[in-house]
Amino acid sequence: MRWFDRLSMRILMLLSRGQAGTRLDQELGFHLDRQIAENLAAGMNPEEARYAALRLFGNPALLRDQTRAGWNWSGLEQFWRDLRISARTLRRTPGFTAVAILVLALGIGANVALFTVVRGVLLRPLPFNDPGRLLMLYENTVVSGNQDFHYNQVAGGIYDAWRKENDTLSSIALFRGFVDASLSASGGALPEVLRAANVGWNLFPTLGVQPALGRGFSAADDSPSANGTVVLSWSLWQRRFGGDPGILNRTIELNAKAYTVIGVMPSWFQFPDSTTQLWTPVYHDNPETLMTKLDNHMFRVVGRPKPGVTPAQATANLTVITRRIHNAHLDDPFISVGANSRPLLEHMVGDIRRPLYVLLAATACLLLIACLNVANLLIARAAARRKELAIRTAMGGGRMRLLREHLMESFLLSAAGGAAGLALAYGAVLWLVHTRHDMVRTGAIRMDAVVAVFTVGVIVLCALFSGFVSALNAGDRRVLLALHESSRTSSAGTARTRLRKILLAAEVGLTVVLLVAASLLLKSYQRLRATNLGCITSNVLTMSVRLPGARYKTPGPAPVDFFRTSLERVRALPGVEAAGFVTGVPGQGYLDDMAFNIVEHPPLPPGQGTFALYRFADPRYFAAMGIPILRGHTFDDGQALDRANEVIVSESFVNKFFPGEEPIGKHLRQGVTGQRLWTIVGVVGDTRFSIGEPSQPMQYYPLYSGQQSNGTLVVRSSRDVEQLALPVQHIIQGMDRDLPVSNVLTMDQLLGKSTLDQSFDATLITGFAVLSLLLAAAGLFGVLSYVVAQRSSEIGIRIALGAQRGQVLGLMLADGLRPAIFGLFLGLAASAAATRLIKSMLYETRPLDPLVFAAVAASLLAVAALACLVPACRASHLDPMQALRTE
Repeated sequence: MRWFDRLSMRILMLLSRGQAGTRLDQELGFHLDRQIAENLAAGMNPEEARYAALRLFGNPALLRDQTRAGWNWSGLEQFWRDLRISARTLRRTPGFTAVAILVLALGIGANVALFTVVRGVLLRPLPFNDPGRLLMLYENTVVSGNQDFHYNQVAGGIYDAWRKENDTLSSIALFRGFVDASLSASGGALPEVLRAANVGWNLFPTLGVQPALGRGFSAADDSPSANGTVVLSWSLWQRRFGGDPGILNRTIELNAKAYTVIGVMPSWFQFPDSTTQLWTPVYHDNPETLMTKLDNHMFRVVGRPKPGVTPAQATANLTVITRRIHNAHLDDPFISVGANSRPLLEHMVGDIRRPLYVLLAATACLLLIACLNVANLLIARAAARRKELAIRTAMGGGRMRLLREHLMESFLLSAAGGAAGLALAYGAVLWLVHTRHDMVRTGAIRMDAVVAVFTVGVIVLCALFSGFVSALNAGDRRVLLALHESSRTSSAGTARTRLRKILLAAEVGLTVVLLVAASLLLKSYQRLRATNLGCITSNVLTMSVRLPGARYKTPGPAPVDFFRTSLERVRALPGVEAAGFVTGVPGQGYLDDMAFNIVEHPPLPPGQGTFALYRFADPRYFAAMGIPILRGHTFDDGQALDRANEVIVSESFVNKFFPGEEPIGKHLRQGVTGQRLWTIVGVVGDTRFSIGEPSQPMQYYPLYSGQQSNGTLVVRSSRDVEQLALPVQHIIQGMDRDLPVSNVLTMDQLLGKSTLDQSFDATLITGFAVLSLLLAAAGLFGVLSYVVAQRSSEIGIRIALGAQRGQVLGLMLADGLRPAIFGLFLGLAASAAATRLIKSMLYETRPLDPLVFAAVAASLLAVAALACLVPACRASHLDPMQALRTE
């Protein structure tokens, strides 16, 4: 058990050195006394007995040190000693320490924050049962002569065939997201519009999720004849109903229909996206005719392959089923020819993957710039201590000991910077989640053990990078030459500044890459916001209204009466110049398209068809939005209900479907087999359904035909139109107290919302670029200040021998700008390659835009010149006698 005793002593020495030392002294004294006693028993006198015992044992002090060395943790003691020395050294230079910690905190904090977001959104598995096996299923729709949709939504009839005939999926579920549900006023609460999702009864079991309260849907709930049932989100339950457990089996009104609350989902559940507040059965809430259509692509489908079945095999099986249906209906070109799939996680993150990785790369550049800056600071600090290190080396100080001290200082700086950066990252993540609550998977963005390990890893990498560079420079074997560098026969060694200039050039190069990327994204965003939508956007107010089908049957006169009456009252408000209703304003999104036939044209071959976007609008909508009537006229007042037979088309519609023809008077037939004829009576200017998309062919049908129960009210005024928001809402509430309005936005706000992603990306990268530019400028200032300090005697001699101050100024500026210019060319070359990675994020902006590159080069040179000017001026105004006297 000697090993156990030895280990016990080691632990005791680690935790209680004084107690262990006392025990050691007592044990040594005990053995010495025993030997003295034995010597006395052998007949020696006391003094001889003591000396004999000491000769036998040896030097007690040496024995004590040797024993303690065997019991101690020498490596740990050495580590703590180096730590204490480094901490004291850093405390002696608080300015240097504070700057280094701040620089590292910015770099580490930005990286930790972006890593937390990237991991939560892109890397963390979905919180479902076996999420890697979940697939999003699509139709592969190919329309000859038109745009193809390889990842199209699924028609209800196609899903039904997949569900019944597939033999590769263990579960397949249908849902329809982004549905607005009007929650009626109750208990003193105002009515509101909520984002809902219509889901198949088996969607939650397919995902492997159970409600936190109550139950999910059953097959009996998901039928047209069943009573209405609804499952609430956790946030809606807490916000609207105060988290009352008695919510179960309570009846609420959605779209003027009664629904019984049967469950509440867990707080982390966000599907299809974070804005969804409630779920209702899809077959109960959608007409049976829609659920059986084969060419109306409105639904999303989630599937889980059977064990041993690959996604490719499952997709191939669904393609066979879809192809059979297509071949049986060759007269309908809008029935898909196959199926496609991709992982559910990939579908949910969508187009946000590339911007997040670009932002993460930008933070990595910022961190590298910060490390280069700290390395430069450490090198400058080591240069200032060069004589001290040389003396320590001359007195026997080991090279590894000096290197270890430098690494320990770098570790302390990185650890402190990491702690401050972690606090910054925590605040940044909270700000981002609050600011971009619309981003997918915001509930998964949180700091955890993996983020902590990543932070520690970043701290270690920063410490090693910054510390090794400075330590190797400080640990140069020629360090003793520093004792001679202060003599007047030896000017300041340039080798010491060469490494700093190389690091500075690399720092400038990385800064140029960030500046170029930020400038391109800013230019792209500016061009995006300056895009002409084809309509008036200033002083135009919009708000959405969805009439509940239970009270406003379509087709029918009830929605027509509501739209007409509300428009009359809104137009009578003081300050209103024009008002109109439309099912979707420019910039509001794709919304929907409709197939049609041109009666005067020959029938298309089987398998071919035409379609275009469509909207329903009232006659005065075009004037309200400033959309020009190019030919013909708008709808007349008689275009209502069964008498409605006119249609207005856009200019791009004419260019595509009536090239070289006069469209006025031609007739369209809706759908593939529709019988109702619509006469083209007008041609209007093109508008864009999305701010970043080109104009698409558009059809406008009369709103007063009674086919639509939802619309967007547009109000134009010559004054601040936001002041009209409340009076208009009062008019709507006066007509129907349970009818809420939603998306009350000006056109400028609507466009800002639609370009939020581009604005967010450009703002963040610009912030990183500005920080890197400030760090680069600080580095230039520091390098040149150090050069001036080291070359003071040389500069003094030059001035004393007749050198003009302008010459000295130019010499110092050239010395400072040389690494900046080298780094500029290096950065421009790297930017030419790097900007291709953000090509898909740019709108009407070339990745190699010469104006952007020239502006970045000019800006960086200007900042570099300003950073170098102060130390250069100081050098040119040196007093030669004072400079030489200080030597």
